[in-house]
Amino acid sequence: MFCRAGRRHPVLAPARWLSRTENREAAVKPAQSVVAARLAAGVQIVGPVGLVFWHQGEFGSGEEWPLVLKVRADRHDELEAHLLKHHPWQNPEVAAVPIVAGANAYLHWLETTTAPD
Repeated sequence: MFCRAGRRHPVLAPARWLSRTENREAAVKPAQSVVAARLAAGVQIVGPVGLVFWHQGEFGSGEEWPLVLKVRADRHDELEAHLLKHHPWQNPEVAAVPIVAGANAYLHWLETTTAPD
């Protein structure tokens, strides 16, 4: 990735992944499991946030607890499988937002913390 100075950083396409749960308690388990497995360098549990949505053909509103995961895109397949296995929802949001620039120290931390064994 490119750092602020425009130099190439060795992390392969770092990203922020997004997921959600219905309450804080449900967010803790997948957050802890991805960090313990070193698939994410860290997870922010945010919430609650209000939302308006369509789900299974019905219009609704409510609250969710977003999870923001700090990850390497080269571990996408492992992370997606892990989240789908440990998430309390049958069809959870599992989406990546690329990090297009960042401080070298932050990107280095992300890379080394989530490096495969």
